Amino acid sequence: MRIRELGVIRDARLPLGPGLTVITGETGAGKTMVVTGLGLLMGNRADASAVRSGAESASVEGRLSVDPAGPAAQRAQDAGGELEDGELLLARTLSAGGRSRAHVGGRGAPVGVLAELSEHLLAVHGQTEQLRLRSAAQQLLVLDAFAGAALDADRTAYAQHWGRWRRLVAEHEHLAAHASERAREAELLRLGLEDVERVAPQPGEDAALREEAGRLAHVEVLRTAAAAAHEALTGEGAGGEEGPGSDAGADSLLQAARRALVQAGEHDPVLAALAGRVGELSYLLADLSTELADHAAGLEADPARLAVVEDRRAQLTALVRRYAAVPGEDGVVGVDAVLAWAERAAARLLELDDDGRLEQLAAERDAVQGQLQEIAGRLSAARTRAARELEERVAAELAALAMPSARVRVEVRTGTELGPHGRDAVELQLAAHSGAGFRPLARGASGGELSRVMLALEVVLAGADPVPTMVFDEVDAGVGGRAAVEIGRRLAALARSTQVIVVTHLAQVAAFADTHLTVVKTDDGSVTESGVVRLDDEGRVEELARMLSGRGSGTARAHAEELLRSSRAEARQVTAPRGGPSRRARQPRVRRSTRAADRSGG
Repeated sequence: MRIRELGVIRDARLPLGPGLTVITGETGAGKTMVVTGLGLLMGNRADASAVRSGAESASVEGRLSVDPAGPAAQRAQDAGGELEDGELLLARTLSAGGRSRAHVGGRGAPVGVLAELSEHLLAVHGQTEQLRLRSAAQQLLVLDAFAGAALDADRTAYAQHWGRWRRLVAEHEHLAAHASERAREAELLRLGLEDVERVAPQPGEDAALREEAGRLAHVEVLRTAAAAAHEALTGEGAGGEEGPGSDAGADSLLQAARRALVQAGEHDPVLAALAGRVGELSYLLADLSTELADHAAGLEADPARLAVVEDRRAQLTALVRRYAAVPGEDGVVGVDAVLAWAERAAARLLELDDDGRLEQLAAERDAVQGQLQEIAGRLSAARTRAARELEERVAAELAALAMPSARVRVEVRTGTELGPHGRDAVELQLAAHSGAGFRPLARGASGGELSRVMLALEVVLAGADPVPTMVFDEVDAGVGGRAAVEIGRRLAALARSTQVIVVTHLAQVAAFADTHLTVVKTDDGSVTESGVVRLDDEGRVEELARMLSGRGSGTARAHAEELLRSSRAEARQVTAPRGGPSRRARQPRVRRSTRAADRSGG
């Protein structure tokens, strides 16, 4: 992690290693700024006063190793960020004017994305804030994780039934809320179908009636035209006989042409063939003349029939306007479109008239709700048992951390309303001493006490609910002697399954470190890049001696060497917390800066 222009830190790189990393230094050297920087990187609210005096802005950058298939990587990619070889780069910039910007995987992102990522990456336990187990929902999930296999099957079954129950409730409420609208729609469809049934249109009927109406409305014109055509073809007048002096008809002329060609055809085969074709025309002309005469004979004025046709057309037109004014997707118009609408309306009416759907949904909903209630009862009983066990284990840890009178209560409140995880609400409460009453965890103790309580909880929960990186700021405030050693032992135990970063002023805690960093101020009171040093064994002895006595005397060095030897021996005997063997090798963590390590000689 790199911090620039934050508090007393001008520019510092921190090589954060796996396991337990401790950060030490003299008072005012800027150790707490490391926790502040981590908080900014994880989306905490920014305070412009934290920007170093005289600087325009402060910035924090961190490179983290994350599981490419994990939720943190997925959220970063959703925000447009990219991973490089399983590493995610986060950055936060804070201007002296109060403006804040964030970058995730090389892309600008809302600061809220950093906060969402922190839920999967980091837990901070500091003097002023506890970024773990803040909400009742998180406390319930942690208790469930601690209970483990005792709840797994019922939690899975409950989640499945819960999703189905919510869908049934939503569908039932939707149908019930729209019942009046469905009734109105059904009534309109019913009236429309009755209207269509009363008129009883036939496919293509409107086109046939349009043709018939045209003939009846112009019968005289049509009959005159047919008669004129017949006379032109045959030469016959209105009486059916060829009148004197009248022009010969087309059939007489064709007959004359045929006779002439037949006579000449005796001497010319071509003309003989043409005579045959003229004969064919004569036969066709005779048929055409007969059809014209028949059609003309059938063309009679019929005002009554015309009135019937027009009335029927008016009925069909009204149907088309009501139910088929817009052509369908297939381009069908007119009466055929009305018939298509009627078919769709009948199908929709069957759906709307299915009165049993509401009752069916209600029955299914109630049945699933009964199953949820039964599973929720089992979950409540299992959580209550797990809560008692968690209380006992935390109490044992607190006794070893110089808080023998402190008590943690895991209150499981079972209500009547079903929720996503059952009927329970979980609250962690703390009585810091024998005369104190139980209060919500975050308000039940001072900063140092609360950090120790959270350490006890984290040690107990480590195997059940692991967090990639945990940060403790001044967890050892107000303790010393054997209690300080116990704190160091528990931090070492916690570091078997997660990356732990601790800001401490006690040598007994620092002696358990896998990586020991010290923050050194320059003469002007600032911390520069070279002021964060990763200590080797000799450097650790000197720093532990300073922490023990304030100076590096021979006695202090001997004490420091003995403390380092005994801590290493105890660390080898520390067992991993509940939940199985060490997860350090596959644990997402803040990436160690090799450049800073090389620079410090580590």
